[in-house]
Amino acid sequence: MFFLWPDVLWVLMLLPLLPAAYVWLLRRRSTAALRFSSLSVVRGAVGHAWRRHVPPALFLLALIGLVVAAARPVARVPLPWMRSSVMLAIDVSLSMRVSDVKPTRIAAAQEAAKSFLRELPKNIEVGLVTFAGSGQVAQRMTLDREALVASIDGIQMQMGTAIGNGIVLCLAELFPEQGIELDDLDTPSTRYGRSLDKKDKKEKLPVKEFTPVAPGSYDSAAIILLSDGRRTTGVDTLEAAKMAADRGVRIYVIGLGTVDGDVPTSDGLAIYMQLDEPTLREVARMTAGEYHHAGTAESLHSVYRNLGTRVQVLTRETELSGVVTLIAAVIAIAAGVLSFVWFGRVG
Repeated sequence: MFFLWPDVLWVLMLLPLLPAAYVWLLRRRSTAALRFSSLSVVRGAVGHAWRRHVPPALFLLALIGLVVAAARPVARVPLPWMRSSVMLAIDVSLSMRVSDVKPTRIAAAQEAAKSFLRELPKNIEVGLVTFAGSGQVAQRMTLDREALVASIDGIQMQMGTAIGNGIVLCLAELFPEQGIELDDLDTPSTRYGRSLDKKDKKEKLPVKEFTPVAPGSYDSAAIILLSDGRRTTGVDTLEAAKMAADRGVRIYVIGLGTVDGDVPTSDGLAIYMQLDEPTLREVARMTAGEYHHAGTAESLHSVYRNLGTRVQVLTRETELSGVVTLIAAVIAIAAGVLSFVWFGRVG
């Protein structure tokens, strides 16, 4: 996509008249009859006649470039990572103990998350939220990778799956000034959710009004959500996704483990493990994110690795005036140098 500001488009429309004016000036020059002592002189003169047209042509090209730059051209181009923070939301329900993903789902998730941290740029803040029947901020956003690894290794398993709570806690960390609280959401099951342990509980902030933005338009943060099951308690998953979409935050969803069927745990108990893929896909769609299914440890590593690369480049509208001006200046300098070298003068 490429467009120009309309206020100088009329100037571009006049530029084709410049070559016509140049040709007209050449024809106005009076021609004098000259005598030559030999045909070699004529051949030499004709052989280099094209040179006199090169500097004016380059100067015209540079002039066009400057006019285009003045028009403030804008194009959608890929740019390096612009996000400043990433929230990892990891499901720690008891179903994560099963071993259909070797050695276990939770062990594979922990190792993949640590690999993801190693591949992220060091200046990207990362936070960790864990959720089961309740949710908690295991690690606030930080640049300290060792602290994050320690939090990932210290994950504790719980009963239940409150996916919506995990999303809301991520938003509360990304937008602390908005005073987002699980207890404020109008659902009876929010009693299972908590934003922090009591000892770490922050003073409650007043809820700040905000204007919803387009999904995926907030370039300063992203959420990576990993779950192996379906919501059993807490905030409705799609309600939480709507909160993220209204704030422009993309959610990259990873569905881990068995898509359909029963999987026995190591202690012989059967836990129904079917992924609620339609809901998880809808979360990604609503927030302009992506959904990936990881049925093995290798595929989980691959998903994390691809996300670590993919979300580091954004395609966004960027003004190209500086680049176009630089190119025009180089062309103008080249025109002056060639004119001086070939004719001993500039212009």
